[in-house]
Amino acid sequence: MYFYYGVMGSSKTANALMTKFNFEEQGKKVILLKPSIDNRDGSTVVRSRIGISSNALLIERNWKITDTLACEKEYDMIIVDEAQFLTELQVNELREIVDQGIIVRCYGLKTDYMGKLFEGSKRLLEVSDSIREIKSMCICGRKAIMNARVQDGKILYSGDQIDIGGNEKYRALCYQCWKSGYIKNL
Repeated sequence: MYFYYGVMGSSKTANALMTKFNFEEQGKKVILLKPSIDNRDGSTVVRSRIGISSNALLIERNWKITDTLACEKEYDMIIVDEAQFLTELQVNELREIVDQGIIVRCYGLKTDYMGKLFEGSKRLLEVSDSIREIKSMCICGRKAIMNARVQDGKILYSGDQIDIGGNEKYRALCYQCWKSGYIKNL
């Protein structure tokens, strides 16, 4: 089990879609999954900011992953985009699938806009065989580690953990810029 994490805009989805393409080019059957909460590009589409996309099977929060995969007879790899939205039980199911010899690659955020772990990310950090960061840069040039939620140029520090959005709501920042309270214009 692999967990690839990074801040908003670090190319996690692009990496997931390129991995899918590369494995399919080698004749492998790849299943792409996405949690239903992420509906920015439609309920069954995974789309990267650079414009590549693919259809995906939808995972509802209260569904078992094995039930979602019941219609698929054979596959060599499962790729999960936005894996931070998985439940602990769904990650445990994926771990069981890995132990049966299927490759599972999960891509997602590690933490929310307050720097707190998401449920799915926490469990992935606990049980993944390999954990890799997809790095990104802050507007100031330092390494981005925070997913700042912004409104009117100010950084928000309260609200619901999950508020689906893209560049209009979030910025990848270093810790110093995040704690400053506002987005710098450099």
